Amino acid sequence: MSSSAEAVHGGRLVARTLRAQGVSTLFTLSGGHIFPIYDGCLEEGIALVDVRHEQTAAFAAEGWAKVTRSPGVCALTAGPGVTNGMSAIASASQNDSPMLVLGGRAPAFRWGQGSLQEIDHVPFVSPLTRFAATASSTAAIPGLVRDALSAAVCGRSGPAFVDFPMDVVFAEAADDGAGAAPLASPWLGDGADVSQVEHAAALLRGAQRPVIMAGTGLYWGRGENELAALARSLGIPVFLNGLARGCLPADDPLAFSRTRGQALGECDLALVIGVPMDFRLGFGNVFAADASIVAIDLAPPARPHPRPVAGELYGALPATLSALLSACGSGGVGVSGSWAAWVASLRCAERERRAAEAASLADPRAPLHPMRIYGELAQLLDRDAIVIGDGGDFVSFAGRVLDSFAPGCWVDPGPYGCLGSGPGYALAAKLAFPQRQVVLLVGDGAFGFAGMELDTLARHGVAVVMVIANNGIWALEKFPMEKMYGYSVIADLRPETRYDLVASALGCHAELVSSPDELRPALSRAFACGGPAVVNVLTDPSVEYPRRSNLG
Repeated sequence: MSSSAEAVHGGRLVARTLRAQGVSTLFTLSGGHIFPIYDGCLEEGIALVDVRHEQTAAFAAEGWAKVTRSPGVCALTAGPGVTNGMSAIASASQNDSPMLVLGGRAPAFRWGQGSLQEIDHVPFVSPLTRFAATASSTAAIPGLVRDALSAAVCGRSGPAFVDFPMDVVFAEAADDGAGAAPLASPWLGDGADVSQVEHAAALLRGAQRPVIMAGTGLYWGRGENELAALARSLGIPVFLNGLARGCLPADDPLAFSRTRGQALGECDLALVIGVPMDFRLGFGNVFAADASIVAIDLAPPARPHPRPVAGELYGALPATLSALLSACGSGGVGVSGSWAAWVASLRCAERERRAAEAASLADPRAPLHPMRIYGELAQLLDRDAIVIGDGGDFVSFAGRVLDSFAPGCWVDPGPYGCLGSGPGYALAAKLAFPQRQVVLLVGDGAFGFAGMELDTLARHGVAVVMVIANNGIWALEKFPMEKMYGYSVIADLRPETRYDLVASALGCHAELVSSPDELRPALSRAFACGGPAVVNVLTDPSVEYPRRSNLG
């Protein structure tokens, strides 16, 4: 009899299935309901990374998915452990992040009698997940965990959930091998319908001012190489948001960022790839009123398009984009000669707008302008540095001026906008890519959500550099409220709070920066220290990020 057929406890079956599917790391916070899973992970060689709050364990699982494009996994104890992870599950749902949440559960044989932390998780987790189930027997565990992982990565990817009653996960059963069946790779599947591809190609050939607007779905669909081929072969300007940032390097001649509003507002055809027309695209109103829109994604959107589209291409993105290029003809065959002039006009405007940022990037004021932080930081970042945003105005400035050059290098909360995600994301990113720079950009408001995770970074020796913009206000709320009412309430924090002293007490290298001349040396020392570091930068509370309302 092979060792795989020997009876082992349920936690070992969980871990064997995870290992068979390539999972190397599990994020958690210690809980008695899931002790067997810990034991199984130790036996199967899966690293256990413990945090200070279950929300961070779940955000770390999502962060692992975001930077690796493979499922991230966390284990949360029963009851409050699972409910503490709900915001991260909701975030993963809206970001289409493939992750698996393993939950503890009160014993089945005592169900309904009031066991410790007894609650049925599945009904409230189900609306946010692609799969949610409770293990009914120990023998069912391998197949159930494998099915959950499959649901997380197939179709429109996202979170999956399985919980394990204590009497099921502590009991023993033979491994039937069901957990080792390989998962599908949906990005390698068939492309969109041929007739729809031909229709889109005809629209493209007739366009005078085409653009590509691509988002997170492009990243999950692993379509960056085909996107680059399409754009470069035909000469189409490209704009990226969300996790798609870096899928075309920022210094590519066809990559644009500062002229997005102009280009989308003037285009006559937009290829909208892997991004919904939600608030980030003005519910479709950022595009010219008479522009034709072609929606391209792995699967149809979860919600109806807010404006009519001229074409829809749903299928594996590499195959779909390659087919679209073939249908158009490479080398500009059949493509309007005006496109070169269109691209040149956008490039001229792009250069002008980048030049206009120079003064802010070198602003000499103290407390500092947030842009000065990015002016200095950009000169220290490697090309493959992973930059993580967790905040409001401070991260908005970063999204505006920090460039990305490779997929998976920009990670922010996404459309759910949940603060406190950053430490978990950063923990996962550095563990997944220990040789790369990982920078966590945090507003002083966002720091309050998960600041204790600096202890996690220090305990595990995870060399993340955290840069805090400390302006003493909730800027995202304070400025709009003052414009609306002439005053603001509950929008102020304590000015000049010494978050660096908190970080130092938790075992991190930490410095306070109050003037621009202190910034570059402090950042350099943070990168060089070899462990987790915090640079607490006092920033000017009068600086407001220029924005339109994102409320609706």
